[in-house]
Amino acid sequence: MTRTRKPSSVIISDRDPGLPYSKGLMASRVMASGLSAYRAYQVAERIEQVLLDRRSPTVTSQELSDVTVQVLEELAGDRYAKNYVRWQQVERLDIPLVILIGGATGVGKSTIATQLAARLGIVRVVATDAIREVMRAMFSNELMPTLHTSSFDAGTALRESPLAGMDRVIAGFREQTEAVVVGLNAFLARAAVEGTSIIIEGAHVVPGFVDLDRWQDRLLGVPVVITVDDEDVHRVHFSARSADYPSRQSDRYSKGMTNIRRVQKFIRSQALAHGVPVIPNYSLDQTIAAVVDLIVERATERVGTASGDAAAAAGPPGSPGAEPATVAMIEGRAR
Repeated sequence: MTRTRKPSSVIISDRDPGLPYSKGLMASRVMASGLSAYRAYQVAERIEQVLLDRRSPTVTSQELSDVTVQVLEELAGDRYAKNYVRWQQVERLDIPLVILIGGATGVGKSTIATQLAARLGIVRVVATDAIREVMRAMFSNELMPTLHTSSFDAGTALRESPLAGMDRVIAGFREQTEAVVVGLNAFLARAAVEGTSIIIEGAHVVPGFVDLDRWQDRLLGVPVVITVDDEDVHRVHFSARSADYPSRQSDRYSKGMTNIRRVQKFIRSQALAHGVPVIPNYSLDQTIAAVVDLIVERATERVGTASGDAAAAAGPPGSPGAEPATVAMIEGRAR
């Protein structure tokens, strides 16, 4: 009996005009599960090997999805396999995803936001420091002095003494945040109107100051606060930042560390008071994976409320739209 020769490439048969399997494109899709770019490409290479070993020149989208889940389970584990399946459901949402990443100076918000943007395919990332810079040009130092200082030094720019018993550092930070949030809300409004996903990160993303409820029917907002609990580790973050960006001298942050830690305590208390998840950042990959888990969980809840009746009509596992059954199957094996 003649053995079928391995094909040199595999065509996805139900995609017009019959596109070949691409490791690069698959790696990009798999990164939405929370995997790093390197590990996602390893998964994509393994998927290609499995497809070629099947000795069939074509594969359907559903067959490719099944293989992807199996390989993710094999190489990365159930957590990433479930996230991948759920993300396919999330992509069907007809509203934009808005991720809000708060935390004190130096906890890693910018790095996390950039990595998330790459993994989730979000092209807009806005820092609240950039919003503050724009507002500085509009409001002079005499008119709004707290805008013209760092978040942890805003207490020095208060024009009036804070109320009795109020921490001056926190009073200044609150005043600065209240001003910056005006610009932040404008970005939320634009995302809702345009239907464009965005990541907003910064010290001014403080639970209780940002009103997501106003836009809950027009966007999916996922707030999270990042912390670094160990002060020594927090200091190391500033050293690393200074090495990457020489203009951002670590001495300035070291001198302000006491105030930075007080601001972090305030932001954390606001998060706990308003039910916003707090994720400690000790390992970048683990932190990003935890944030992806949160995003997928919140988005899956939103999908569930919008398509509860659709699940019954989705058909048996393997049919189009049957991903929830795949998730259940994965979860069953995990137990």
